[in-house]
Amino acid sequence: MRLLSLPALMIAAVVLLLNSCAGGNKMQQQTESFIIGDTLPDAPALSGRGEYKVGVRTLELLHKDQVDILHSKNGKDTFYDRHLKVEIWYPAIIPEGKKELETYKQFMGIYNDSLRPLTPFTFVGRALRDAAPDLRAKPYPLIIVSHGYPGSRLIFTYLTENLASKGYVVVSIDHTESTFADKSGFQSTLLNRAKDQLFVLDQIADVSSQGSNNFLSGLADANNTGLIGYSMGGYGVLNAAGAGYSGKLDTVFASMTGGSKAIQVLLAGNPGYKTSSDQRIRAVVTFAPWGMQRGVWNAQGLRGLKVPVFFVAGSQDDISGYEDGTKAIFKGAVNSNRYLLTYENARHNVAPNPPPPQTLQPGISFNEFGFYSEPAWKEQRINNINQHFVTAFF
Repeated sequence: MRLLSLPALMIAAVVLLLNSCAGGNKMQQQTESFIIGDTLPDAPALSGRGEYKVGVRTLELLHKDQVDILHSKNGKDTFYDRHLKVEIWYPAIIPEGKKELETYKQFMGIYNDSLRPLTPFTFVGRALRDAAPDLRAKPYPLIIVSHGYPGSRLIFTYLTENLASKGYVVVSIDHTESTFADKSGFQSTLLNRAKDQLFVLDQIADVSSQGSNNFLSGLADANNTGLIGYSMGGYGVLNAAGAGYSGKLDTVFASMTGGSKAIQVLLAGNPGYKTSSDQRIRAVVTFAPWGMQRGVWNAQGLRGLKVPVFFVAGSQDDISGYEDGTKAIFKGAVNSNRYLLTYENARHNVAPNPPPPQTLQPGISFNEFGFYSEPAWKEQRINNINQHFVTAFF
């Protein structure tokens, strides 16, 4: 299966150290001739687009009767219907006279933050909105993508578009209460990341079934699924793939929520979690996964990872940690066929799109630029390297 085909270049080393001679932080303005995700002249071999043109659509999902952890009190959980918006990229047919271009709508800033007010902006990608699917090689393997806290389903378009052009259906989630536009308490992110990812997998499996009357009918192969997560998204995909959380997280979660036990279903020691392994998940990519420094995993939990995992991190990660963070998770996942790509001297921002040009405008907080920027590396160089190695891994 394509998800598990590992080219020889991936087998050559377990830990790949890349030096930062790629240059500084110069950002190119977007034009139709150079767009986020395009390859630089020094891009590695597998970073370029694949043989397929790319379509994009938005889908609204509803996860009913979920624990509303932000409003649960005194150890008693309340429930709500959890809305999730996803963006879907897929191999497509581009009609004559149409351009494979899409203007994405996004926000800078953070909800309810007076220092970083929400500010809409747009950027251009290489996909055509609502294009007809290319049915030549269906079904295509499925990849589900999960952002950080806060973040957006559109923060990795350099990678989601690229993978779709290589014959994947790629679904990126807006995690409710964890996006730029609706950021809320951290306990929602702790509880819902893995649950959102598995719910989206179930939903895409349903609408991809033959006769579903959805454009995905017969298009995506949910039985051949890869997960990609960044930061808190990485925290979630590791759990969804078999790394149960530790009892320490249970204690911390209860202290944050007035005694809620809702997260116990995700603990390594829970018998129900041990038997809930989803065989549809075939491989995982995790960028700078959060949690190891805080005791989220222990040896028992990490032994539960049995699918191939590709870890990506900066050696100076200031959010998730490196030696006691991503690298420690990598070392502890002893039952996984695993790989680690390290960007020397890079910090946490080894996964997202480059900073939007709008972050350089007068009056925009420096933090907006810093949310995307990687001080030691050119972001477009990182994007191209990620495209190359994620392609090789999947």
